Amino acid sequence: MILHITYDINTICKKILQEQLDKLDLKYTLNGVSEVEIKQPVSEEILNQLNAGLKEYNSEIVASQKSIMVQKIKEAIVEMVFMEDKLPSKTSTYLAEKLKQNYTYLSNVFSNVTYTSIETFILMQKAERAKQLMSTNELTISEIAWKLNYSSTAHFSTQFKNVTGLTPSAFQRIINGRRANKQ
Repeated sequence: MILHITYDINTICKKILQEQLDKLDLKYTLNGVSEVEIKQPVSEEILNQLNAGLKEYNSEIVASQKSIMVQKIKEAIVEMVFMEDKLPSKTSTYLAEKLKQNYTYLSNVFSNVTYTSIETFILMQKAERAKQLMSTNELTISEIAWKLNYSSTAHFSTQFKNVTGLTPSAFQRIINGRRANKQ
């Protein structure tokens, strides 16, 4: 039997963070997916334990202001790609307004810290979202291209192939083949 599961990445991240904080019996308030206010003094040892627990999920406590900004940019992009019904046409404007910063500044900080561009990160997230949408088999490739704000299905297919190495049609054939083999 194959079960298809929907998920909300932000909810999952919050749950993991809450579990790690609760395990250490810390009093806290979540101020977002990636920001926590600890309501008590915390020793270096407790912070190290928290960081070790987070590293099990490929996460960690962010130390520098630039890294914090990059995390906020990534969070805004993931929210934009996975939560919006249709992506905004100008992602640069969306990010600048969401983070209340000049887009050039955001772009420079992001590329200096990650050694890649915001645009590349957005393309990777859009490919992940497209794979998720194709796996549910509810939308056509054209509908997915529209939802992810591509100018055409051909443009979407090219970008998807550049990121994944597969065309959307090939990806769907693989998913459908796996479903058929498991039934």
